[in-house]
Amino acid sequence: MYRTGNPALNDSVFTIQDLIDDKMTIEGVAEKGLITFFVMMFSGISVFGLFITGNAELAFLLSIVGWVAGLIFFFVMLYTGLADNPVAVLTYAALQGLFLGGLTTLFEALYPGIAIQAFLLTAAVFGGMLVIYRMGIINVNDNFRIAVFSAMSAVFIVYMITLIFALVGGPEIPYIHGSGPIGIGFSLLVIGLGALCLAADFDFIERGVENGAPKQLEWRAVFGLLVTLVWIYIEILRLLSKLARD
Repeated sequence: MYRTGNPALNDSVFTIQDLIDDKMTIEGVAEKGLITFFVMMFSGISVFGLFITGNAELAFLLSIVGWVAGLIFFFVMLYTGLADNPVAVLTYAALQGLFLGGLTTLFEALYPGIAIQAFLLTAAVFGGMLVIYRMGIINVNDNFRIAVFSAMSAVFIVYMITLIFALVGGPEIPYIHGSGPIGIGFSLLVIGLGALCLAADFDFIERGVENGAPKQLEWRAVFGLLVTLVWIYIEILRLLSKLARD
């Protein structure tokens, strides 16, 4: 049941299919991943460009649209099978780019230099976990996946409670959003959990290739990686802002 901590990736999406000629490959995932990354970057840079050219209101509006539409689209893709569709995945990447472009610009205005730090640290986490996974240091088994899924569920509940409180004007969950030791520790914990999700994502891709999964599932693999990397990037931004405030 719990084949990966990432809800976008699970074993139910592929089976061994010896009769399929066009099969999933590591190279195919990498190529589609680069395309998706450039779409998200172009979208994000467009919002940043609007900010620096004096169109702050339009940039802010596009960023909000990206956040709301991206969140809705995420669940639609999960439960309708659109995660295998290249147009849907690229649309989701563009929406995330709009959101991240505005969010990054805001953080950069408050803490100059934070954007490049967050980008480099996210890349380092991705590269480091890929090396660790390929070396076999992490054993991605069923118990690992159950633990990651459970921890992700707990963090997701915390995020949802925080969002609901913010919308209704309720109290903020104490400590974890602050710049004190508990807040910084919570961010480090979430980033570590995101890194473990990357290992589970890599395992999903590797097993898909070994099982001869159909080629369109390369887009689902890219979607899953995108979800994890965006999550890690946002949490690294939050961690760096906490450190700057502290």
